[in-house]
Amino acid sequence: MVETRTIIGPALPNIPWEEKPEGCREVVWRSSRNPIIPRDAISSSNSVFNSAVVPFGDGFVGVFRCDDKARFMALHFGRSKDGVSWQIDEEPIQLITLDGSRRLAMGYDPRITLLEGRYYITWCNGFHGPTIGVAYTQDFVTYYQLENAFLPCNRNGVLFPRKIGGMYAMLSRPSDKGHTAFGDIFCSLSPDLTFWGMHRFVMGTIGGWQGVKIGAGPVPIETTEGWLLFYHGVCGSCNGFLYSMGAALLDRDEPWKVLHRCRTYLLSPQRDYECWGDVPNVVFPCAALADAETGRLAIYYGAADTVVALAFAQVDEVIDYIKRNPTLARR
Repeated sequence: MVETRTIIGPALPNIPWEEKPEGCREVVWRSSRNPIIPRDAISSSNSVFNSAVVPFGDGFVGVFRCDDKARFMALHFGRSKDGVSWQIDEEPIQLITLDGSRRLAMGYDPRITLLEGRYYITWCNGFHGPTIGVAYTQDFVTYYQLENAFLPCNRNGVLFPRKIGGMYAMLSRPSDKGHTAFGDIFCSLSPDLTFWGMHRFVMGTIGGWQGVKIGAGPVPIETTEGWLLFYHGVCGSCNGFLYSMGAALLDRDEPWKVLHRCRTYLLSPQRDYECWGDVPNVVFPCAALADAETGRLAIYYGAADTVVALAFAQVDEVIDYIKRNPTLARR
């Protein structure tokens, strides 16, 4: 009998993990140590949330959104042995720009993609409105900034971890300058990570918990069933927006094609740290670790735009959930 594995990628034996609590009926369950990063993780921070994590060396590193006490946003580097207890640098990341100058990295909601031996960081950059900034590093010491990927306004830029059809691919969510009350996910292609085009609609809002806007979350995870994409969906309530997490499977060769998409959410704001904070009622996934050997997933998410939390799942259970609770609607 030939053993098959759902996740296409390396083993990650040191992935953060907690077994599903006895009696838990959910596909995704929260860490008992949540929130794993408090709002005052560094001396200047008002909040730390919506951040990115990847394996590196014998542990983990991350790029963290830290809003300071003047309520300015910056990206900070952090390190961890176990992916749960973090040390975050007090000083923001500095980028080396195309002309060789250095400047303070300002921005929010980063993602990190390991691609062709480099760690690419995408984030919401400021350029006459929000757009997608792109930079890379190989050592998390020196960071080189590339051209912004898109015109403003745009958010939630997420690179795929390999070329598709010989092209680099990125998901994004065109938006506006404010608290966008709309938003669909698109896929764009590039030959060189500079010039982006061939924009393809992926999927849009469909009502319920994802009726106002949606946006790509962690870097897509390649599986035998397609690209597993966790994403956030937003609905309106009498108390403002409410952010939850869902998942979809995208075609491996044409990722703008949705194979399956869940109708019901996987995780919604229910715990105190998700419901109370600077922006109440927010679950915002930005990073996911995957172990191809065991199928374990560790999902990092911002809670209430204030702290970082962690959740767990098994990849086969997530895929089964998407297929059992389907909506094939793209709009």
